[in-house]
Amino acid sequence: MARIHLDRIAVAADAIDENRHVGNLAYLRWMQDAATAHSAAQGWPLERYRAAGAGWFVRSHFIEYLRPALAGDILLLYTWVRDMTGRLSTRRYLFVRESDGVAVAEAETLWVFVDFDTGRLVRIAPEVLSAFSIVPDDDPELVALAGRPVRRTGGRHRPR
Repeated sequence: MARIHLDRIAVAADAIDENRHVGNLAYLRWMQDAATAHSAAQGWPLERYRAAGAGWFVRSHFIEYLRPALAGDILLLYTWVRDMTGRLSTRRYLFVRESDGVAVAEAETLWVFVDFDTGRLVRIAPEVLSAFSIVPDDDPELVALAGRPVRRTGGRHRPR
């Protein structure tokens, strides 16, 4: 089981916005895809959540853009679970340009665990909790990837 999931992204022309760098929607799409891939790799593809009757919904996203990413860049997208308690989970992301090792963005998503039939928040099932390792911001592997401790990003609002 991978504590930190890695996706390698070749930045295509359709990810570029009117400002000539990777646009917001591309980052969000990559974050969603990486979270889904990491979950599947941990034994929880979408089909398993459907069978269980509950799964993850986005409550909020936060992205901090550090440097522009351009068409032709190769980005290494690292994602990990920062915390998972009760009905909530924070997933973090680090985008690193492969050519120079520079972090171009850091992000997080606050996920909520929801019953598919009722649409209500429910407690995260124990078998889901046990499938994911919690990786703190000062984890040595993360520090090595980022070249420094990963900063806490802006998604601080926690639902009740």
